[in-house]
Amino acid sequence: MSWIYRRLCKVYHKKDWFWTIIWVSGLAFLWVWDIQFLNAPALQQLKTGFLNTMLIAVIVILFAAMLGWLLSLINYWMARKFSTLQMLLTFFINLIRSIPQIVGILIGFVILTVMIQMKLLLSPVTILTGMAGIIALFVFLELFDLLQERIAYFKRLDFFDAMRVCGISEQYIINREIIWRSSLMHLLNKLIALFGAAIFLLCSVDFIISVGLSTAISSVDLPITLGSLLAKIDSKQDILAIGHTLTNWEYVKYLPFTHLQGISVAFIIVFTLLCMYQIANGFAARRRL
Repeated sequence: MSWIYRRLCKVYHKKDWFWTIIWVSGLAFLWVWDIQFLNAPALQQLKTGFLNTMLIAVIVILFAAMLGWLLSLINYWMARKFSTLQMLLTFFINLIRSIPQIVGILIGFVILTVMIQMKLLLSPVTILTGMAGIIALFVFLELFDLLQERIAYFKRLDFFDAMRVCGISEQYIINREIIWRSSLMHLLNKLIALFGAAIFLLCSVDFIISVGLSTAISSVDLPITLGSLLAKIDSKQDILAIGHTLTNWEYVKYLPFTHLQGISVAFIIVFTLLCMYQIANGFAARRRL
């Protein structure tokens, strides 16, 4: 594993750490502030929701990476030997692509809730993994498309045929030379963007569920996330208090103390998405991806 770490350190430039440090510092400052002024039950919910959200987002990018890589290899292999099966795989992928991500994830969460109610899923880790797997199913296509483009591009170059003439297997060429050595920075940039997309989709779906727009699923059946916390009545009142300050500027001084729960949840979501956007854009700009 050490060689993988060294490889990642080489492609992750020092300048890329700027927004990462900003993100960590901002969350650390908020955490210290919440410890001082937020009541214990709300603080515990905020901690649980944040950890669950980050854990799900990490599992999403792991699942998406595995799905994108595996299906890219399967699609390449089928295109060479089994064109009919490749058409079926393409149909399956296009079917997933045709479903809006929010709708697909919501349907998946309904199925997950039914399984929870039937006592098929009891462990919190299993439920979180299931939530991450559903989200990954609707975001992995970005990685799949990227890998397909990279493989098709390098396959047109002379080095691909030259390595095959030397007796090197296509599997080795694709996995090591194309994906690992020539596409690692592209993949890292895409995974950073997918991390932010996973948080956005999770919070959006959980918010839809928590405010009652879906009658087939209940937020009680699912673990606490930042999205479900944002939809709680206390958090919504805290967010509405921000609007109250537009007509009553003197009320601003009470926001960081009286309405801390909702403001903390909203800040974590918005600040995290902003930092992930800046990290991904800066990563791509410096490497001209």
